[in-house]
Amino acid sequence: MPAEGPRGAKLNSWLTIVGIGEDGLAGLGDEAKRRIAGAEFVFGGKRHLALVAAIVKGEARAWPTPFDPDMRGVLALAGKNVCVLASGDPFFHGVGATLARKVKTQDMHVIPAPSSLSLAASRLGWALQDIETISLHGHSIDLIRPLLHPGTRVLALTSDADAPAAIARLLTELDFGASRLTVLEALGGPSENARSTRADAFDLETINPLNVLAIEVDSTPDARILPLTPGLADHLFDHDGQITKREIRAMTLSALAPRRGELLWDIGAGSGSIGIEWMLAHPSMRTIAIEVDSTRAARIHRNAAACGVPGLVVVEGSAPKALAKLDTPDAIFIGGGGSDTGVLRAAIKALPSGGRLVVNAVTLEMEALLLAQHTKHGGDLTRIAISRASPVGSMQAWRPAMPVTQWSWVKP
Repeated sequence: MPAEGPRGAKLNSWLTIVGIGEDGLAGLGDEAKRRIAGAEFVFGGKRHLALVAAIVKGEARAWPTPFDPDMRGVLALAGKNVCVLASGDPFFHGVGATLARKVKTQDMHVIPAPSSLSLAASRLGWALQDIETISLHGHSIDLIRPLLHPGTRVLALTSDADAPAAIARLLTELDFGASRLTVLEALGGPSENARSTRADAFDLETINPLNVLAIEVDSTPDARILPLTPGLADHLFDHDGQITKREIRAMTLSALAPRRGELLWDIGAGSGSIGIEWMLAHPSMRTIAIEVDSTRAARIHRNAAACGVPGLVVVEGSAPKALAKLDTPDAIFIGGGGSDTGVLRAAIKALPSGGRLVVNAVTLEMEALLLAQHTKHGGDLTRIAISRASPVGSMQAWRPAMPVTQWSWVKP
């Protein structure tokens, strides 16, 4: 363990990361000031460097444009006395997390400040553990869609002065126009300000680019709410009929057994519903949807954005050729009515040990193939039959949907 000084300060660390707020030097403790003043090199954004310019004695270096996520400028000075300035808490969507992937923990000493979300919660009187938080900084605002449930409180880090108005428009389009929005600007600094309005009456101007948006979600009965359970209603997806129906989809996702941080290949993705719901299970989930039809591929992109997972990757091409050079999957789903043994062979080969494969068949030919694979590899075979009530004259009767044979298997 490295030697430590007062309050756990690592005495032999070459890198110090200091969180700084809008109040600049006034909000820094004595140790943070000493570390900044004693550094040979001080990195930060131009705004951060200006806030501490009065005590910087070493060489100030502004971050390059575009920003270098590999941190080559900092790493090149390893062993020197280096200080990096970060906004608020460096490990809450900050540069600290980026550096921690490159620098050993024992080589860093971190002095955090309150994050902008902590400041926002304190101004609003909201308990952080009871609300949803999300970073939209540099990301699509579509990411907020899964959080839009009536009564939910959301704190969102935004990208710029235009983001609050764009989010207000999105909420209004989705029938959440009654939601109360509070824009908290320049938190912790002399220009701090907070203004509130309804989403459908948003008219705030000259918003500070450094803002946090607080949302108290309210809706109409027609609001587009994405339920938390798997098996979303079919009407929430745009499709041409090629879609895994909600009941089958729920059972398929159960068989796929999503785990945090995993990657799914959705082969023959159609509308993308399986891959989309896989990603909705947790923000860390990833999907690569493989679809040969260009119209359907474009539709998958639209569905992914509409369901709040714009990061879903679509590969337009035919399997198994399109599977080459893709990242190794943790699970694979194959849907549709084909009987291509080449696709199955490629999927089985691509899976690592412990990887899961789920295949749904609706044709006799594909069912025969799954029976053969079950005989060869084992796994589970399930027959899924769904019937729905529908009118027959003045009465109701059951109309069966096409039965699905599902093979699920875990690679040894």
